[in-house]
Amino acid sequence: MQVAQSSKLRRLSDQNSVRLVVQEGGRGVIYDRNSEVIAGNVLSHDLMIMTQDKPEVNRVLPVIARISGVSLEELRSRIKNSYTAAFAPVTLIKNIGLKKAVAYGELKTEYNCIVVQPHPLRNYPAGKLACHVLGYLGEIDHWRLTKLKDYGYKTRDIVGFGGIEEKLDYYLRQKEGALSLEVDHKGKFIRLLGFKPAQDGKDIQLTLDIRLQKLAEAALEERKGAVILMDPYSGQVLAMASSPGFEPEVFLAGKLQSGRVFSDSALVNRAISSAYAPGSVFKLVTASAGLETKKINLGTTYFCPGKLRVGNRDFACWDTHHEENLAAAIAHSCDVFFYKTGLLAGPQALHDYALKFGLGKPSSIDLPYETNGFVPDPLWKKISRMQGWYDGDTANFSIGQGDLLTTPLQISRMVAAFANQGTLVTPYLVKSIAGVEVEVKRRKRIKVAVKKEIINYVRKDMLGTINDPQGTAGLLSVLPVAVAGKTGTAQAGGNRNHGWFAGFFPYEKPKYVICVFLESNGSGHMASILAKQIIQGMIDQKIL
Repeated sequence: MQVAQSSKLRRLSDQNSVRLVVQEGGRGVIYDRNSEVIAGNVLSHDLMIMTQDKPEVNRVLPVIARISGVSLEELRSRIKNSYTAAFAPVTLIKNIGLKKAVAYGELKTEYNCIVVQPHPLRNYPAGKLACHVLGYLGEIDHWRLTKLKDYGYKTRDIVGFGGIEEKLDYYLRQKEGALSLEVDHKGKFIRLLGFKPAQDGKDIQLTLDIRLQKLAEAALEERKGAVILMDPYSGQVLAMASSPGFEPEVFLAGKLQSGRVFSDSALVNRAISSAYAPGSVFKLVTASAGLETKKINLGTTYFCPGKLRVGNRDFACWDTHHEENLAAAIAHSCDVFFYKTGLLAGPQALHDYALKFGLGKPSSIDLPYETNGFVPDPLWKKISRMQGWYDGDTANFSIGQGDLLTTPLQISRMVAAFANQGTLVTPYLVKSIAGVEVEVKRRKRIKVAVKKEIINYVRKDMLGTINDPQGTAGLLSVLPVAVAGKTGTAQAGGNRNHGWFAGFFPYEKPKYVICVFLESNGSGHMASILAKQIIQGMIDQKIL
């Protein structure tokens, strides 16, 4: 048999004598627009041991126990549980730190079985800054493994969860290298045959500006909510903050405590993944629908006694405004004016114009888990709830209440259409991959199907929110830059309110769209205070 099958047996013998020891590369670095590192790598070290020479292993383990503080029994247990073959080193302690790595390295002169293995470890120099944009790393789960195994992913791989780490994991992940070793029939190391170096992942540059991101997160502090700053012409997202946040590093091996719970949905990116009633910010859409359908004009006035009777119920206004035209109604956020405008335009028109301004559908930003939001209409209510649509539904709809749901990013995109005079941009965060600019042509720019003069009428009236003596965001009028915008206070059930401010600046040549959202414990006034704080910070730091 040895003679007849000599070729086959020789091949099997040769294959059985070669072993591969995997070498890790570094994950791609994530930079902001000014090449500041947001997510990078630091050199970490693992203490490993070769188990071939058992007497030497028994001599060195007490020394390792004394230096590390890990009990001798625990070290023996780790060797037993992690042993795979005589040629393969066993990891005793991960992330030992540089000082201990040097100390263990000095032991190699006396104990040949010790191996100090360096490898890159993900780190976040700015802590939890932009954590929802970045995401975090963790061991691949079963669901992802079933989807990605055909792309080279395997059990125990470290992959991205949420944010850019997940969206661009294929680019960011490193390619493993390996040492090719010759071993004998007992698995003992004989000699090194070859070496294939590991390849680092591709670096990613984002459109974020760390300076703006810090201002946005500092303004939110620990309040639940979100802040977005965006270029109204290109759609580049310059800051995206969601609060509360989390420390991405706690998910790295050995740092996440068992059973840890993140309160207040801290892992949810409220800027894109949660939808809320927009409140009076939606009045910009109602105004556009009323003007273009010619149900109102610039000279239309309504008397506001503080409420409006619709059906058998009084719908309140937050104040008594008396005679109001469109400009005053936007500046003062008069509910009665927009109740009447919405009732004249009708629910289907409100629905259609909401869609024209990008509500009710994802913006296609390059982040995972963006929600659609929701724009109701009479047909939906009839089919899904088996109920008719009433004038009261239209009244609520016209001021951004009822079943209408939007995300802060959708509101930012809507306001950008007023800033740039009629174009829906596609927001994006990825500027370049491996130094190659991402093709901007693929990012859609959609012309809003509303006459430009209508857009400009409403755009001009947004100045009154700040400059009118009774404007709902009058506190921003002290800033040395002209800001246009709209406030909103949306009822969220019980005594809770969502607070909104959405606007753009400078007015004549807008460079920034800003959206401030406060969840369940805010008001339009409070959101305006935060917006002022951010804009003033930009001026102080000479960004603006």
